[in-house]
Amino acid sequence: MPVGLKFPTSILPINGIRLSTGCAGLYAEKRRDLTLIELAEGSNVAAVFTRNLFCAAPVHIAKQHLASCKPRYCLINAGNANAGTGDQGLRHSINTCDALAHMTKCNKAEVLPFSTGVIGEKLPFEKINSLLPSLVDNLAAENWLDAAKSIMTTDTIPKAVSKKISLGDTAVNITGIAKGAGMIRPNMATMLAFIATDTKISKTLLDKILANAVNKSFNRITVDGDTSTNDACLLIATGKADNNCIEKEDSEQYLIIEKVLVQICCELAQAIIRDGEGVTKFLTIKVNSGRNSAECLAVAYKIAESLLVKTAFTASDPNWGRILAAIGNADIDDLNVDKVNVFLDNVCIFESGQRAVGYTEDAGKKIMQKDEITLTVMLARGKCKEAIWTTDLSHEYITINAEYRT
Repeated sequence: MPVGLKFPTSILPINGIRLSTGCAGLYAEKRRDLTLIELAEGSNVAAVFTRNLFCAAPVHIAKQHLASCKPRYCLINAGNANAGTGDQGLRHSINTCDALAHMTKCNKAEVLPFSTGVIGEKLPFEKINSLLPSLVDNLAAENWLDAAKSIMTTDTIPKAVSKKISLGDTAVNITGIAKGAGMIRPNMATMLAFIATDTKISKTLLDKILANAVNKSFNRITVDGDTSTNDACLLIATGKADNNCIEKEDSEQYLIIEKVLVQICCELAQAIIRDGEGVTKFLTIKVNSGRNSAECLAVAYKIAESLLVKTAFTASDPNWGRILAAIGNADIDDLNVDKVNVFLDNVCIFESGQRAVGYTEDAGKKIMQKDEITLTVMLARGKCKEAIWTTDLSHEYITINAEYRT
């Protein structure tokens, strides 16, 4: 069950965005598995994709299409990753773009394909194409929740965030949806995210905002340390609001919209962790007083991805020796271990090279029994600090992934 994550209720429509979903039969059971998002003509789009060298066919095609023109449609299927499928996979992905383009009278390069699901299976593009007329006919502005459900794979709950903000005298809406629960360690995050706003903003600034937002959110989460072949995150600005177009990075409106978009990305990223496969604990790993960001993140990820640390959290066992071992394995040059302090929430468990004075097993156990825990490491080397979010590792995670294809 997700930790501290509620079913989304109020999702704001975005002027210039319409969506529809349907069942193409890509799963054995009947469920929504195909989503179409229509973008108003002239919308600006920023995107980041997985850095996995075995990236899926739709990732290749979407990047090519984005480089040639402004997109009008996003076509997203769940249940089949279309990764590890060679030239055939590329042809099948292009085939779906061609079919939609013909139907909507747009250029095929204006269609961006996205896929998520099982790797290595042939994409049943005929099933997808046969559902396209229904998707086009049923496009509507209020279908965000259905879209959030349709893109799910092992997720147990849809993930969506909406905010209305003011830019001067103009109200603008921002809505984002995401999917992801396993194969999560984004490197840009299996995850997809689609965030849209009606704000008028230049493409250059939109790119800058997304890069910053992803770095602070989707690039700060890990479930199992595995970067998917299909990860993608899109930020869409339709420009249908009445604000003056944001074109200067130092303007007040830019600072406002950037702050909120970073917030939304962080909420979506944390939702992925809160719904991580088999999750029983939501963990924040903070590494403070490092020399630079790189070493702080190296320590944080070494702790977050240690199987021994993760299973200790599952058992609510304050086995802090596993945490020390992970820190020591982070390959930090000249780390003075006698100066490292470690905290569970506000309880110091390790200081001056040994168990903290006054620390008791009961105090550690009390913290470890909580659903949400913050582990803080003080390196005593500088002023840099970083934080990431992760899960524990339960029996259910093993069951989900052992039975994923059965």
